[in-house]
Amino acid sequence: MIRALASFLLLLAVSLPAAAQPKRIDFGGAPPQVLLWVGNSFFYYNNSMHTHVLRLVAAADPKSSARGVSVTISGSGMDWHDMESYFRPDGIGKYSFTADNRIVFNKPGKQFDAVVVMDCSQCPIHPQLKAVFEEYAKKQSDIVRKHGAQPVFFMSWAYKDRPEMTAQLAEAYTREANRNDALVIPAGLAFAKSVAKRPALELYQPDKRHPTLAGTYLAACTSYAAVYGKSPVGNGYTAGIDGDTAGFLQAVAWETVREYFGK
Repeated sequence: MIRALASFLLLLAVSLPAAAQPKRIDFGGAPPQVLLWVGNSFFYYNNSMHTHVLRLVAAADPKSSARGVSVTISGSGMDWHDMESYFRPDGIGKYSFTADNRIVFNKPGKQFDAVVVMDCSQCPIHPQLKAVFEEYAKKQSDIVRKHGAQPVFFMSWAYKDRPEMTAQLAEAYTREANRNDALVIPAGLAFAKSVAKRPALELYQPDKRHPTLAGTYLAACTSYAAVYGKSPVGNGYTAGIDGDTAGFLQAVAWETVREYFGK
């Protein structure tokens, strides 16, 4: 009874329209080939978010030359990252490793088409840190654009025991994305939708914050759908998750992205 009531209330909360609606509803232009992921442990759990997104891309198009690099600091907010240094010549992205462990030196110059950025898990809504989030959402976006790449904001998920964070984080990320003409990956909304539909499917580690493999996979599917504008439903890459569960998470990701962008 308690679980059913909690699921109902969460579904109701997720169904309510946010005060801010996303202005940018797609990446714009050609899909990005190289993504830089800048964040914290929410990204690096379970062999890193960017790895799963790249495998979804490769499964959909085996000829894809997409690359990804992840720069993470445990517990970090946007203001911890020296974004300018990530674009230094002959620095991050200078070379890549192939599947057979060969080193490929990438073409000099611009290494990234887009940068996916997330703040610390509660920074955008914390009374002492939300002003810092707003300040650095602009600063980091400006640096990214100066180097010819496009900023993408990653809307993180609520803590398991604080579901009210979902709407608060959605509002904060959407508002700042609109101010900075950035695309948003609505991962937090996807988490809430999954919990409402299948509360027995565990998306959280025992700490009630970090993602299980299912949580990371859901966020990766949501990232793939938002950034590349393609449905992950039926994608052959399942991260080792059983087919029924993977299919459910793929469908939740696609449904969430379409609802968020109003498509």
